[in-house]
Amino acid sequence: MLVKFLMNPDPICGSPNMTAIEVQALLDKQAVRHLPIVDEEKKLIGLVTKSSLKSVIPSDISQFSRFEISYTLSKIKVQSFMVTEVVTIEEDLPIEHAAWLMADHRISTIPVVSDGVLIGIISDSNIFIAMTSLLGAYEPGIRVTVLQPDKSGVVAKLTNALYEKGGYLSVCVGYYPKNLADKWISVCKIQNLDQQDIEDIINNLEEASILDIRQFQELK
Repeated sequence: MLVKFLMNPDPICGSPNMTAIEVQALLDKQAVRHLPIVDEEKKLIGLVTKSSLKSVIPSDISQFSRFEISYTLSKIKVQSFMVTEVVTIEEDLPIEHAAWLMADHRISTIPVVSDGVLIGIISDSNIFIAMTSLLGAYEPGIRVTVLQPDKSGVVAKLTNALYEKGGYLSVCVGYYPKNLADKWISVCKIQNLDQQDIEDIINNLEEASILDIRQFQELK
């Protein structure tokens, strides 16, 4: 799955001439956490975050009247507090690249650019939606987590054994467990077989053990 299939292609944007109070009002009105700042050609020049906006609000806000705060914020231009070193991504990169950037830089939103022009934005919420789909959150069935050695062909043996008994795998994903060397964990969502049948099939496989198995209803 690529970034372009998950990103918001029409994000709310701001201009460098906006004031802090205008930015705050726009963030509140649109219920967004980040505001890309673009020039007249839609080239990305910065990003406003809740924390960067907070940096220009007086620390002891109780000492000021609402009028004084509004007046102060109306004099501060976005150029003075926006983030200028922005982590960006291109639309044709896979979503795991976006997820890695978010984790590595501890950020929750990444502007999507093409030759410097803003064409979209992808957030951690977009990644979460993709993950729920990849893990079959919208599909009913028996969800089973299986531990196997990290060897060529072991996943095929698992899926073939389930298929040969009439099982339909709506989901099959896997990962390397952090604390178990040379092991592989598969998470499968299976339909057309009951739980006991699935347990019997997997227990008859060499070097395969069930870590978790449960009936899973479609999330709504």
